[in-house]
Parts: sequence; C-alpha cells; structure tokens
Amino acid sequence: MSILVNENSRVIVQGLTGKEGLFHTQQMLNYGTLIVGGVTPGKGGQISLGLPIFNTMEKAVKHTNGNVSIIFVPSAFASDAIMEAISVKMKIIVCITEGIPIYDMIRVKSFLKGKNSYLIGPNCPGIVSSDKSKIGIMPNIVFRKKGNIGIVSRSGTLTYEAADQILKIGYGISTAVGIGGDSIIGINIKDVINLFLHDIETECIVLIGEIGGQLEIDAAKWFKNLPTINKKPIIGFIAGQTAPKGITMGHAGAIIGKEIETAQSKMKILETCGIHMVKSLYEIGIRVHEIMCDKIRSNKINNIL
Repeated sequence: MSILVNENSRVIVQGLTGKEGLFHTQQMLNYGTLIVGGVTPGKGGQISLGLPIFNTMEKAVKHTNGNVSIIFVPSAFASDAIMEAISVKMKIIVCITEGIPIYDMIRVKSFLKGKNSYLIGPNCPGIVSSDKSKIGIMPNIVFRKKGNIGIVSRSGTLTYEAADQILKIGYGISTAVGIGGDSIIGINIKDVINLFLHDIETECIVLIGEIGGQLEIDAAKWFKNLPTINKKPIIGFIAGQTAPKGITMGHAGAIIGKEIETAQSKMKILETCGIHMVKSLYEIGIRVHEIMCDKIRSNKINNIL
C-alpha cells in the first residue's frame, strides 16, 4: 500500500507547457507516473510530450478522468489554479509554486474547507510512493526502491537526503510527502502521520521539521495521547538548530517568532512525546536501522511466547 497516491493515480499537470512544467513532467513520466494530460489556457488542442493540452481543468477532467493535479503555475496565478482544481473535485492537489502571497493562500484555505480534496503545498517538492507514482520534483533515483519507511517533511532537500540514507542502509520508502515550507499550507504533519499510522505497509515514520511554527509540536502532542496499540515508531529531526531568532531561514515558514519555535525547544517537546529524536541529519539512517532491528527482535520474542 501507500498513502494518497499510487500507480492508478491519473495526473493532470496545470502549467505543463511552461519550462518547469515540461522538465518535471518528463521526469515524472520517466518515473512511471500515469500522466493523462495538461492544462494551459490558450493552448487547448495542442500536444506536448505526447499528452493532450486543455484550456481548463473542467475540460481536462471530462476527457481524461484525471483525479490528481500538480501545479507549475506562476505565483500570481497559482491560487486560482488551486481553486480551479478544487472546484473539479481533484482528490489530490500538489502545488509546487513558491512565493504565493499569504492573502491568496488565506482565500485558498477558506475555499478548501468542507471539500474532499487534499492540498499538498504550496512551495513543496510533492509526493512520491516508491515504484508507483511520483507527483512532484523529487529526484527519481532516490526513490527507486519501495519499502516500509514513511517520510513527512517540511524541507525538500532534506527529504532527499534522508531518503538516500535510508536507501543506502538497505531499506526503502513507502511514501514520502513534502508538505511545504510556507506559513500557510494545505495538509499538515499530523494529517500525514495519521495516514501513515493507518497504512499497513509503513512500519516506521521519519519526521523532518524546521524552526518556526508549531506543526511538529501539534503533531507530537496528538501522537502522545494515542493508544499505544495505534502507534508506530517516529524518528524526528529539526533543522535550523543554530538559527538566530527573527531571521527567515530558507523559506517563509522557517522563522522563529517565539521561544517554543526554536529547534532546541521543539526537540525537547517531541522527545517527551515519544518521538525518537536525532541531533544530526546523518543519524537518520542509523536510527531507522536500529528501530527496525528492534522491531524484528520484538516480533520474534512475541512469536515464541
């Protein structure tokens, strides 16, 4: 299994004919993603990368039965593209675009309420279910082996590094979700962890957080109060441990506004909530191996008893 997307996800690319859209659509096709068409206003009827282009999402869905969209639309128009995807009932909407104005995202969040769509992003690397579907800009080679480790991350590049470590140590990724680093986003860390907890394929979860905001804290406190039988081991890392207060680090959401939003405070809180914290990104692979070995030993003991 996997979460959110799989080999049957039918993907429509909004903004396919632009430079970024063309490049990453080709990479997704190379990965094996089932892309059924693209949308670029004014270019309907054209063919690009062997895919039909439509003027609107409504026409694209009508002719392709697409149920997932990915957005490579400039920031000034990205919120309209998201809401267009929501209006045609896309199951999953992945917005790669960065720099969307906060006011625009407030409108999007309001429009999203009560709808049956998951928004991933904006300003995110997307989602990949290994050997099934990649909807985003994550490097193909890092997610070439499916497995039982799930990743949820606020950072794009750190997601790739963690996945590469896990791969090199002999494990694979079930699904990796980059939720984005902006101050207003769609799906959050708690939502993704909850999906992993219900996924029989995922046995261990890696959480990569950052300074700023309280998404990691909210997820950890929620996790702490779950019944033990519903839990899976979570390995946590918080980036920005040397970041000064009040300075934006990397993107809009990574800025410390309160003491509780520092890396050190988050690490302490997450650890008290039962998250296996590591201080260095390069310890993630080792910690995954230790926890998975512990699970195997525990299962053997339980089988003997």
